[in-house]
Amino acid sequence: QVYIEESGGGLVHPGGSLRLTCTSSGFTLDAYNVGWFRQAPGKEREGIACIIHSGAVTEYGNSAKGRFIISRNNLEYTVSLQMNNLGPEDTAIYFCAAVSQYKTACTLREDLFEFWGAGTQVNVSS
Repeated sequence: QVYIEESGGGLVHPGGSLRLTCTSSGFTLDAYNVGWFRQAPGKEREGIACIIHSGAVTEYGNSAKGRFIISRNNLEYTVSLQMNNLGPEDTAIYFCAAVSQYKTACTLREDLFEFWGAGTQVNVSS
C-alpha cells in the first residue's frame, strides 16, 4: 500500500513552535520532491514550502518565509517542517505531498503532486 503520512500536529500557544514530519509507506521519499500545504477553515489550500529530492533547493510561500523551515533526511526518508513564531492565523490542517523528481521541479502548485497525506491538525490558541 502506497501512502504518505503527516505527524507532529497539535495545540500550541501563540509564539510557540511545532515540527511536522512527513513519512511514506510503499515507497521512499528520497526520490521525490515534497511539499507542505495547509488549509484553514473556510479557506483554499495554500502552498507552504517545498524541497527537492536532494534537499538542495527549497521554496517557500509568503506565509512561511522567515518563520518556517523545510528540511529532509534521506537516510531516514523523512521530510520535516519546522514552524516557529506561530500565530492564530496558522491554525489549519497541514498536508504533506510528494511528486517524482522527474516530473517537476520544486513547486507549490498542488495540482502537480501525486501523493497526499490525510493531514495533521495544527491549532494555535492561547
